[in-house]
Amino acid sequence: MKPKLLIVDDNEEIRTQMKWALTQDYEILLAEDRASATKLFHSAHPAVVLLDLGLPPDPGTPEEGLAALAELLASDNLTKVVIITGQGEKDIALQAVGTGAYDFLCKPVEMDELKFLLKRCFHIAQLERDYRQMQRRLVDDSFEGMLGTSPRMQVVFDSIRKVATTDAPVLILGESGTGKERAARAIHQRSTRKDGPFVAINCSAIPESLMESELFGHEKGAFTGAHVQRKGRMETAEGGTLFLDEIGEIPLQVQVKLLRFLQERCIERVGGRQEIQVDTRIIAATNADLKKSLNDNTFREDLYYRLAVVQILMPPLRDRESDIALLAHSFLQQFAAESSKANLAFGPDALRAMQHYPWPGNVRELQNRVRRAVIMSGGKRLSAQDLELPASPTTSRSSLKEARETLETEMVRQALRKHSGKITAAAAELGISRPSLYELIEKLGLQKPE
Repeated sequence: MKPKLLIVDDNEEIRTQMKWALTQDYEILLAEDRASATKLFHSAHPAVVLLDLGLPPDPGTPEEGLAALAELLASDNLTKVVIITGQGEKDIALQAVGTGAYDFLCKPVEMDELKFLLKRCFHIAQLERDYRQMQRRLVDDSFEGMLGTSPRMQVVFDSIRKVATTDAPVLILGESGTGKERAARAIHQRSTRKDGPFVAINCSAIPESLMESELFGHEKGAFTGAHVQRKGRMETAEGGTLFLDEIGEIPLQVQVKLLRFLQERCIERVGGRQEIQVDTRIIAATNADLKKSLNDNTFREDLYYRLAVVQILMPPLRDRESDIALLAHSFLQQFAAESSKANLAFGPDALRAMQHYPWPGNVRELQNRVRRAVIMSGGKRLSAQDLELPASPTTSRSSLKEARETLETEMVRQALRKHSGKITAAAAELGISRPSLYELIEKLGLQKPE
C-alpha cells in the first residue's frame, strides 16, 4: 500500500498539479479547507500533510491555516506537517515550525525539492512511530512499574521474583532515590499477599516518642492524649505487607518489640497486656550502613539478621548507564501528557548531558529534573539548560568555540555553493533539518539565499 499524503490548499489548480505529480508514490487525499482537512485526517490518518496557510473563509491571512495545524497536531503529534507559504510569509512559516510543523516550502514549489522533502518526512514519521511502539512495548514489559534493561536491574528483578513467593523478611539496600519502595511494592504485588494492604512508613519522619505507638498502636488512656484505642501500622497491614523505610532510625526500645514480632508473630499495644496475633510481612529498607550501626551499638545485631534474611541491593543510576535514556523518555512521555505539551523531545545536548551526569539523587533526581524541564520549557526540544545540567563533560575554551564557528561557517558556505543556494539539498548534505539550517545561517551571520 502507498503511504497516505493529505494536501490541503484552497486552490483547485494547485491541488490537481500536486496530485498528478505525486500520485505515483503516494495515495493522495485532497482538502480545500480546515473542516474537510480535519475530517479526512481523522478517517484516513495520513502520516504527512502538505498545508497551505491561506485557507477560507479568509485566505488572505494565516489564521485558518495555523488553526488547522493546531487541530491536526492535537489529534496526532507524530504527524509531519509541511507548510506551503508565499515568500512574504516566511516569518509566519518559521513560527509554525516553532509550534510543531515539520518544515516549510516557499511558493512556487519546486517539485524535485518537494519530493525529496516528502521522502524524508515519511521516513522520519515511520522511525518515530516505530520508536513509540517500542516505548509502549517497554512499558508493557516493565517489571511491576520498574523500567530497566541493564544487567544490574535484571539481577534485582530476578531476586524479586524469587523472594516474592516466600514470606521471608527482606532488607532492601541502596542510595536515596534508587527505588527501594518501588521494589518493595513489586515484591508485594508478586506475592500471595497482593490482595492485602501495602502499608509504607518512613521511620525517619516519625518522632522517637511516637514510634512505638505508630507501629504497634495503643490502648485508650495509655498516655496523655490517648483518648481512644488505636491500631498501629502492624495491624493495619494485616494480611499484607508493612514496608519500613529508613529502618536504621528506629529507637532501640522499639527494636526489641519489632524483634519479638518477627520471632513470635504477635504484638502488644502500648498500655495493653493482651498479645495480638498479626499476620503481616515485613520488608525493610535503608540507605545507611547498618553494619556500622551494629558497631556503634545503635542497631541490634539479632534484629539485623532477622530482617536481612534476604538482601536486595538497588544499584545507583550512575551504574545503570543504559537505563538513563530509557527512564528519561518514559518520564518525558508521562509529564508531557500531564502538561498537555505535544511533540516534546530531548535535544542531542540534553541526552549527552544526562549520560555524563553522575546523578547523586539517582532516579528520583532524574524524574524531578525532567518534570521541571517539561513545566518550565517553552520550546519543543528540551536542552541541557532546561534540565539544569552541564552542557558538556569537557571544559570549553574560547579558542575552541571560535574554531567550531569557523568550521561551521565554512561547511555551510560550501554546502550552499555546491547546491546553488538550495536549502533542502544543503541541509541534507549537512545532516540537519531545513529550519536548523536557517537558524545556523542566522547565527553565523551569513547571507540568506533567496
